[in-house]
Amino acid sequence: MAEPLFLAPVFHEKIWGGRNLETAFDYDIPAGKIGECWAISGHEHGPNQIINGEYRGQLLPDVYVEHPELFGNPASPVFPLLTKILDANDSLSVQVHPDDAYAEEHEHELGKTECWYVIHADEGAYLTYGHTAQTKEELASLIHAGKWDQLLGKKPVKAGDFVYVPSGTIHALNKGIMVLETQQSSDTTYRLYDYDRVDQKTGQKRELHIQQSLDTTTVPYHEPNLHVTHEQVGASTVTTFITQPESPYFSVYKWDVHGALERKHSHGPYTLMSVLDGNGTLQAAGQEYQLAKGMHLIIPAPITTWQVCGEMTIIASEPVK
Repeated sequence: MAEPLFLAPVFHEKIWGGRNLETAFDYDIPAGKIGECWAISGHEHGPNQIINGEYRGQLLPDVYVEHPELFGNPASPVFPLLTKILDANDSLSVQVHPDDAYAEEHEHELGKTECWYVIHADEGAYLTYGHTAQTKEELASLIHAGKWDQLLGKKPVKAGDFVYVPSGTIHALNKGIMVLETQQSSDTTYRLYDYDRVDQKTGQKRELHIQQSLDTTTVPYHEPNLHVTHEQVGASTVTTFITQPESPYFSVYKWDVHGALERKHSHGPYTLMSVLDGNGTLQAAGQEYQLAKGMHLIIPAPITTWQVCGEMTIIASEPVK
């Protein structure tokens, strides 16, 4: 019998992390500055364990390989998406991610296009996003001269905003922002600038990747033109943030659930779900499951329709078929 796959999150300490994942989601996080919750992951640096049903105790990447029928018999040899919650208690490094071709050649993994749904932003918070250089030569000149204020773009954000970050985009989450991130399953980051800060554990500045950043940054920068849509379904609202053709890797939605909301896979063979607020139930394949803030799960391909009921905010995503 087909069942949803509920997942246990994996946590990562980061120099810029804090303790907000504990207070915001009641997660039992390790000691230290915890910056990332890997919520739905098949990546080797933090694979999730399934915590219910027939595959309880197994790792998501193993089930993905051994039971392809659950995922629509996919072409990708690895689970293609990665869902995280990031707590920027301090600013992340200014960075850029490679596309598939560069990542395959140099890192032997997928490229990294990502997007953010802003869960929380302090008043006045902003992203580092985009740049002013019109040529690769100008980009290199500004980087080597350290003219960061002249080079880097700023984007104010507030809770509820959605930001798309294609590979090749210079970017950083800055202090006071928490996001749910949907991305390709990649852990490759090229640091361009890290504010000259020192890692207290090592006593050293973190490694920079200037040449790789120059290689992979898109010049000139153009902000993506998104076509966000809102659909009223009964008392609930379904927001489509991004799908094809704007995004070649994933579709991302927000479900503001009030009462009962019926759903199905729309642009991909299976659906990833993260409950960001509220609680309720999931009714699927004749069974009912409790949903609560901080839960993450996958609706596999054999479950073609399901219903979520209650008062909840859910971010859902699908891989491109």
